[in-house]
Amino acid sequence: MADKELEQVRPKFVENVSLETINLITDCILKDEIINTSKKGWILEKSNITADKARRLIDTVMKMGPEASANFISHVAHVDPKFHLALGLSGSQPAKSAAENGTEESYTTLNPCTETFWKMKQKDKKVYPADKHAMLNRVALLITNIKFTNDRDTRHGAEKDEENMEKLLKSLRYEVVKYTNLTGKQIEKAFSDFSEHPKLKDTDSVVLVIMSHGTRGKILGVNHTKETPDEFDIDKIYEDLGQGKCHALRNKPKIIIIQACRGDKPGSVLQSDCPEPASGDIDEMVAPASTKDLEEDRIQFVHQEKDFVSLLSSTVDCVSYRYTAEGSLLINSVVKVFNHHAHEDHVEELFTMVMHDVQQFSKAYRMQMPTKDRCTLHNKFYFYPGHW
Repeated sequence: MADKELEQVRPKFVENVSLETINLITDCILKDEIINTSKKGWILEKSNITADKARRLIDTVMKMGPEASANFISHVAHVDPKFHLALGLSGSQPAKSAAENGTEESYTTLNPCTETFWKMKQKDKKVYPADKHAMLNRVALLITNIKFTNDRDTRHGAEKDEENMEKLLKSLRYEVVKYTNLTGKQIEKAFSDFSEHPKLKDTDSVVLVIMSHGTRGKILGVNHTKETPDEFDIDKIYEDLGQGKCHALRNKPKIIIIQACRGDKPGSVLQSDCPEPASGDIDEMVAPASTKDLEEDRIQFVHQEKDFVSLLSSTVDCVSYRYTAEGSLLINSVVKVFNHHAHEDHVEELFTMVMHDVQQFSKAYRMQMPTKDRCTLHNKFYFYPGHW
């Protein structure tokens, strides 16, 4: 039982847990409604000594029983995987050496989801449906610009990003439609063609990954220069795959990952990415006063932009970073987080973990802050990795 397991590791937890991990786990169990706001305050504020906070936290959870304890163990794994492993909690696996696993990191293989977990989520009305037929018809679009007309703009290390993303997407059971080194016009055509892909009518979701140079609201094509811009407008993604144009993707999650700068400022500079709408825009979004005369099988009103979620590599107007040999900070983090957690966490949680992971790496230099954008998901979406 999970509560007994926590009881066994309690001394080690109290002695070694960090204050940051305590704060993050407390936030998680508050969200799960294991504790309320008052209890959270009691855990964190009664004493300034970290060990005292740790005792109150773990003792509170153990008293709540096996289910609360199991959730607690899961949250420890999410927010502090190394500590979870050190405690030897359920789900921990002995760390393999680089020689044993053939890589320098142990995060290169997806943790599989169980069929039991999939069946349980299919009963939840707050989760997007994903039957086995739909999962076998998944399709993704991967666009990577590496070599530019101006040699100085060549994105060294982007080959690694392309390789890692293709591997991840295929592991998640997506057929990958891949393009390399496209102009802005060619990117636009790639999205237009993708919106007519025959698998879209049967899939449960799509993933769209673009990796290139960029500016605010634009992805740069390979022929871009200051004198002759070569650009793709990101809004075209939402137009081509939105409810109005792409009927095959209605009510299906559309997951977008963009690795590109959004400007040339350092990551410590933050600006708003939501300009005020023009006065006419609001009027256009007002629903009809009455729909009593509409025939359901003939006319249907839908939200033009719906069921999207995007992860951008940086905040508005700011730069993104990439290793010349290992690839970008964002894509490395996406691969690590998805491989570790996609078997039990929905996509918005995964994106939040990526944001935290990149910040943990770069916070000393305030280099880069990934950003979730234009999220219109109305349910939770799980990838359900594994083959069962």
